[in-house]
Amino acid sequence: MKIPSSAFLVLMLCSAPALAQETSAAKPASRRMAPVPFKGVDYSGVYDCRGMDSREGPYNGVVTLELVPSQSHGEYGAYRFKLEVSGYGEYPGQAATKGREMGIYFANTDPAPKDYGTGIASFAKGKNGKWTFTKYYYEPEFKGGNFGTETCFQR
Repeated sequence: MKIPSSAFLVLMLCSAPALAQETSAAKPASRRMAPVPFKGVDYSGVYDCRGMDSREGPYNGVVTLELVPSQSHGEYGAYRFKLEVSGYGEYPGQAATKGREMGIYFANTDPAPKDYGTGIASFAKGKNGKWTFTKYYYEPEFKGGNFGTETCFQR
């Protein structure tokens, strides 16, 4: 008996969710990354920041970084990030490090001004033994496009 092509198509469409579920299942342990303890620098802490924004001018803020140990691996660190700027609000996000470089994504909790972006930060140890970082950021949609810099000092 020959199956009409339309029936074959219906059969394939009906079985697609089952096939997708089967292929997207968790990989066997042998195909996952082996856990490696985090061996990088932990930059967790609260930082006082001075910034210069190309649209808004100078500002002060507070950055909080929190290492996420379960997602940090070898030399790579994963962080929760939050910037608080008086008069502008909070900018939660996430960050990833390798060595003394950190990539950061952040977004204002108020979506209306489209005040979100990506930054890159470089860390150095101050004479007082605490971390400092300088960050350049880019915001593609805030007021037609925006950029700025921050210098932050660990408390």
